Amino acid sequence: MKIVDLRRDTITLPTPAMVDAAFKATLGDSVYGEDPNQVQLETFAAEILGKEDSIFVPSGTMGNLIALLTHTSRGDELICEENAHIRISETGGGAMVGGLMFRGIEDPSGIPDVSAVESAIRADDIHYPRTSLICTEITHYRYGGIIPPLKKVTALYHFAQKKRIPVHCDGARLFNAAVALNIDVRELTSYADSVMVSLSKGLGAPVGSILAGQYDFIEKAKRFRKMLGGGMRQTGWLAACGIVALQKENIQMLKEDHQNAIRLAQGLSSLPGIKIDFNQVQTNFILVDIAETGFSGRLFLDKLKDKGVLVTLTKPTVIRMVTSRVVNQHDIEYAIEIIGRLLQKL
Repeated sequence: MKIVDLRRDTITLPTPAMVDAAFKATLGDSVYGEDPNQVQLETFAAEILGKEDSIFVPSGTMGNLIALLTHTSRGDELICEENAHIRISETGGGAMVGGLMFRGIEDPSGIPDVSAVESAIRADDIHYPRTSLICTEITHYRYGGIIPPLKKVTALYHFAQKKRIPVHCDGARLFNAAVALNIDVRELTSYADSVMVSLSKGLGAPVGSILAGQYDFIEKAKRFRKMLGGGMRQTGWLAACGIVALQKENIQMLKEDHQNAIRLAQGLSSLPGIKIDFNQVQTNFILVDIAETGFSGRLFLDKLKDKGVLVTLTKPTVIRMVTSRVVNQHDIEYAIEIIGRLLQKL
């Protein structure tokens, strides 16, 4: 049976160029700074992201947690959007490991207004935790891969600077945003003191993320990477894939994912009972409201799975679909056809 996997972009596989680079990689002990490919990757990534230095970490969740630990102290509070991945979907690591409080501000644009953040900053009072970090997320996962308005991103960063509060950007899919906006990714990273980007997901590397920032920040972050088990020793095979992932031609392949998302949204929106907000189809995510089809979300999910189309249920009647390089134009047309047939049986 044909399988079209639209659940997430974490299902991508290494490209032939990555496999070849990994096969040829020279290995060394990365904890001692002696793995040449990891050294090259970290230097290259810092340059691309416009930061002084970076570290290679096993996952984005670890990268974000390291950033929180590096920027804050136990008992501090950070401010983020209410539905931020770092607050909702990273197993409470900031609270469990860092002893941090999270103050969420809901904003469907993906980033709170400066006025809301200003109101959320704790007064200098011994009864309150210290507000020590502001976190942004680009693109915003739970809002369907949207790109927060850049005017709000820049305004929040300049406000944070005045308040002397650092800003960390969860940029797991930051390159999707840069490609969609047709800008250099450094235009986005310039509005954060630290940034985490994923090398897997849409970029196709098998494992790993990058945490970038100033030299002193990264030196401190290295200790937390070791503490959390991120000292992976002979990392050359993985780092070699990461170097390929960050090549310009590989990053630009994200355009195809975005185009496929638009085609999928267009095809589905013409079907009975399907509602899609095209203002939210900005990168490689689509949120599909099936409430008017008469199907429950779970039944709809199961019916599609029976035909080889895999999607994710995010709310009782909202389906999330994510395009990636393992899904081609023929797969998109197949998915539209299968869903169309299902709805014709109503």
